[in-house]
Amino acid sequence: MTLVELPAITEELLALKQERGVTFADLEKALGRDEVWIAAVFYRQASASLEEAKLILQTLGIAEEEEELFLSELTAFPSKGLGPTVPTDPLIYRFYEIMQVYGMPIKEVIHEKFGDGIMSAIDFTLDVEKVEDPKGDRVQVTMNGKFLPYKKW
Repeated sequence: MTLVELPAITEELLALKQERGVTFADLEKALGRDEVWIAAVFYRQASASLEEAKLILQTLGIAEEEEELFLSELTAFPSKGLGPTVPTDPLIYRFYEIMQVYGMPIKEVIHEKFGDGIMSAIDFTLDVEKVEDPKGDRVQVTMNGKFLPYKKW
């Protein structure tokens, strides 16, 4: 059961991915794009080019005759975001909680180092790594966004 209503295309792609035993890391190798970005395409938070969409479908083993059903969805410009409600999925909520606790401190440190501005979510990458630790494996998330200063006019 999902706590967020997913687009039908997302459910279909995730089911095919699981059925065929394909990982996002496999798709990263096939496309030459980061696995997080590819997952964002699946969840309709990013759009693929026609070539990227075809490679996704080819890697998932979707027959050329069935491609058309997926291509228009994967290449369409998506509506982004989870909506106005607080996420209830525990993993997603932790990121929300991190921003509630550390958002203002992060903002202050960024302003001290860069000045008045924001970190781009457009010129942006996000990497997720598994860091093995004898006390319990760790999740390392690296966000890397271009600094955009506010203009004076």
